[in-house]
Amino acid sequence: MNWILLIIAGLFEVGFASCLGKAKETTGIVSTYWMVGFFVCLSISMILLYKATQVLPIGTAYAVWTGIGAVGTVLVGIFIFKEPAAFWRIFFLTTLIASIIGLKFVSSH
Repeated sequence: MNWILLIIAGLFEVGFASCLGKAKETTGIVSTYWMVGFFVCLSISMILLYKATQVLPIGTAYAVWTGIGAVGTVLVGIFIFKEPAAFWRIFFLTTLIASIIGLKFVSSH
C-alpha cells in the first residue's frame, strides 16, 4: 500500500510541475487557477510522500518520488509543452526509469 501511495505522490508531483508550466504560459485569472492547482497538487503530493515514508526507507522513497516526478514531467513537457524528444534525452530518461525500478526491487519494504 505504501508503494501505491508513493506512486500517487509522484504523479501529483508531475501535476504540480505541470501546473507551474501552465501558469507560466498564462496571465490573469487563468494563471491564478493554475497556481491554485499547483498548491493543491503540491499539498497532496507532500502528504502522500510523508505517509509513505512512515514505512518505506526515506532515501528510497524520496529517490522514487523525485524519479517519478522527473520522468512524468519530462513526458508532459514532450507531449503537452512540445519540448524536444531528442535521442539522448530519451536515453537518459530510460536509464532513470530503470534506476527507479531497481530501487524498488532492492528495497527491503
